Amino acid sequence: MKIIMLGAPGAGKGTQAKMLADRYKIPHISTGDIFRANIKNGTELGKKAKQYMDQGLLVPDELTCDLVMDRIQQEDCANGFILDGFPRTIPQAEALRAALAGIDQKMDYAIDVDVPDENIVNRMSGRRVCTDCGATYHIVTIPTKAEGICDRCGSAVVLRDDDKAETVRKRLEVYHEQTRPLIDYYKEQDIVRTVDGTKPMEEVFADIVAILGQ
Repeated sequence: MKIIMLGAPGAGKGTQAKMLADRYKIPHISTGDIFRANIKNGTELGKKAKQYMDQGLLVPDELTCDLVMDRIQQEDCANGFILDGFPRTIPQAEALRAALAGIDQKMDYAIDVDVPDENIVNRMSGRRVCTDCGATYHIVTIPTKAEGICDRCGSAVVLRDDDKAETVRKRLEVYHEQTRPLIDYYKEQDIVRTVDGTKPMEEVFADIVAILGQ
């Protein structure tokens, strides 16, 4: 079972991907993890990617696709895999489709975790992270017992720059411009299945499992 997770930043697709990977015993593959692993292991692809990353540049689509293809042809992907964070653009999707066709494979599902922008802004701008142990909270849904203090270790909890409302809105603009068109792209291949990402996490997971039917 080969799955692509779609959805805006903050929609919760990464969390769902991890839960699905545990349930179906298939790898959860994120491009960030692939980049880090290849750079750490000093592979040829990793060295090429590092040259771009060290200059603050995006890794080109073709190289990113090569890294993903290298990963999904490893033994633990024999029964499938879940892609999270790739593809992000139509050119990346087309490169992936061509590369998979070259090994006589194709994606089975593109799961769209659908959450309205305002929900995402409220969800992320309410998030607080411990400066020491990294525990995460939310001022509405998971508040700390004492305001601004981590329940676990007593250090300060802060609003990260990434989670500030203006930053989240900018990230959403990029998503709508570059990544959201993937939904229509995969609809043409009849593999998109949309779930309501505003529901509680367990319900979203149950909805996805019902779609996958296993």
